[in-house]
Amino acid sequence: MKKRILSLLALILIPAAFAAIDEDGFVRILPEDIVWPEGTGEGAIISVLAGDPEKQGLYIIRAKFPAGVMSGPHYHSTDRHVTVISGTWYTGTGDDFDRENMVPLTPGSYMMHPAGAVHYDGSNNDEEVIVEIRSIGPTTAVRF
Repeated sequence: MKKRILSLLALILIPAAFAAIDEDGFVRILPEDIVWPEGTGEGAIISVLAGDPEKQGLYIIRAKFPAGVMSGPHYHSTDRHVTVISGTWYTGTGDDFDRENMVPLTPGSYMMHPAGAVHYDGSNNDEEVIVEIRSIGPTTAVRF
């Protein structure tokens, strides 16, 4: 399959707005204060909570998968640590998309995507899914 490299900018990144920063530098973001860009219906909708995936250093993002949205097989240039916040997130590994062998992860579940390991994931047709992803930038995604 032909590969093409996509930067995370193609995933519609937007910094989280309305973060409350107190005088000591503590940051608090309530779920209702996370800004989600308008989705295209073709993929996950991304909101950056901290850092910048395009720059050196730690970043934290939230990815929202509308009901029925699944990613195709892809991998990332850095390890990514994922925690399911809401919904049931379906995960698969390998070059070939195989819905029958995806592993469902419920809220509170954790998965680590090793750098360079091909995977795919998303929501079934019944519910929206939100996951939090932590990694070290800069990072890219390679899709098949």
